[in-house]
Amino acid sequence: MFCDKAISQTIGDHFASLTLSDLPPATVRSTRRALLDAVGVMLGATGLGEDAAPYRQRAMAETGPSRMLGFDRRTSPSLAALANGALAHALDFGDTFDAGPAHPNAALVPALMALADADPRLDFGTVLTAMAAGSDLACRLSIAPARAYEDGGWYPPPLVNLIAGAAACAKLIGLDADGVRNAMGLALLQGSFPSEIKYDATSPMRGVREALVARAAVEAALLARAGARAFSEPLEGKAGFFAVYGGGPPRDIVLADLGKRFLGDDVSIKPWPACRGTHPYIEAALALRGELDLADIVAIEAETGPIQEMLIRPQPTKAAPARPIEAKFSIPYTVAAALLDGEVTLATFLPTRIGDDRTRALAQKVVERRNPDWGRAQAASGSLTVLLRDGTTRRCDVPQAAGHPDRAISDSDLISKFVDCAAYAATPLAAVDAERLANRILSFSPDASTAGLLG
Repeated sequence: MFCDKAISQTIGDHFASLTLSDLPPATVRSTRRALLDAVGVMLGATGLGEDAAPYRQRAMAETGPSRMLGFDRRTSPSLAALANGALAHALDFGDTFDAGPAHPNAALVPALMALADADPRLDFGTVLTAMAAGSDLACRLSIAPARAYEDGGWYPPPLVNLIAGAAACAKLIGLDADGVRNAMGLALLQGSFPSEIKYDATSPMRGVREALVARAAVEAALLARAGARAFSEPLEGKAGFFAVYGGGPPRDIVLADLGKRFLGDDVSIKPWPACRGTHPYIEAALALRGELDLADIVAIEAETGPIQEMLIRPQPTKAAPARPIEAKFSIPYTVAAALLDGEVTLATFLPTRIGDDRTRALAQKVVERRNPDWGRAQAASGSLTVLLRDGTTRRCDVPQAAGHPDRAISDSDLISKFVDCAAYAATPLAAVDAERLANRILSFSPDASTAGLLG
C-alpha cells in the first residue's frame, strides 16, 4: 500500500513542532546512548581513521566557532561537519539500523554538533530532540521505498542520512515547517551517492562518505534560514526523492505513527568494529571457539544471502585483506581473527595485525554456503558450520547479532567501548578521563548549553 499523503509537509510540521517533552523516556535514553557511541567512535577515528585526513586538512583552511573533534582547532560549522563527518564511519564502529540499510546517526551527530558549537544559546534538550527526530526519519526513509535503493544503483546509508540530517539541522536552528521542507530540498540538490561506493573495494569512500552528507545537511539548513527556497514536495514530488531514488511513491511506513514511535530506538550499537554483516559470524566464531582445536579445522562454512555476498566474495581476496577497511568488510578475516584471538577489537584491524600469516591461512578455510531463502530480513543473521578432520561438525546459528535492542549492550559495556575508542584518539584520553566524559554525556542536563557537553 502506497502512502498518498502530503509527506514533505507532514514531516516539516512534525519536525517544527516537536519538543523534548514529546519524546518518550526510552527515546531520550536511546538518543543519549547513540550520541555517546558516536562521539566515542569519532574520537577513535581521529587516531585510526587515516582516510579522514584530507577532510580534516580542508577544514583547517578556515577558522570559526565549531570544534574539530580530537584536535585543538575550530572552523566553520560546514567544515567542522565535513571533518567530523569523515570520522563517523571511518572505523565502521558506529550504530546501525538492522531493519534497513541505514547508519542513522553517522552524519547526524557531526552535523548537529557543528551547529550547536556555533550557537551557545542552544540547550542540550534541543539537540536531543533534533537528533531523535533525525534518526527516526533516516530509519523510516531506509525502509520506505517502493523499490530497493540498490536496485536503482544508489547506496542507501548516506542517501537517507542526507535528507534526515538536513531536516534535523533545520529543526536545531529553529526553522519552521517550510524551512524544514526547503532544507530537505536543498540537501537533495547536493548529493547522489551511487553504489560504486561499495562495489569498488579499493575506494576509501565507504569510510568517509558521511563527511559529504554532514556538510550538505548543515549547508542546506543554513541556506534555508537565509531564505533559500527549493521545492514544495522534495520527497513525494513528481521527480522528488522517492521518484528518483526509490522507484515511485513510498510505503506507508514513512509516516506511520510519526511522532509516536521513534525508530531510532531500534538502532543497534555495535560490539565489534566491523561491518554489521560480519557480526553474526564473529559471534558464532567466539561461541564455537571453546569447542575447537583450530588445527583440526578442514573448512568453515558461512551461511550467506545476497546481503552478505560482498563480505565473502571473491573469497581469496577477502581472506587476505590489504587494508583495515578491507578487513572490516571480510567474513573470512573476522571469523579467523575471532577464532585465533578470542576477541575482535580495534587492535584486530591495525595494519600490523591484518597481515598475519596464521590468520590468513585460517581465513582461507572460510567459505560461503548460500541460503536461497535469505534476503534483507537476514542482514544481521548468520551461521557457521565447522568441518573437522574426523568428519564431525560444529554449528552455531545467530538469528540476530548482539547489539540489537533485543540484545542490547549495557551502559557499562557502552562506556567501556567509549573508553577503548578514546584511547586510540589522536590525543588519547586516559581511561579515567574518558569514563568521566562518557558519564557526563549520559547525564548532561537538557537545560544546559550544549557548548559545555564535551568540556
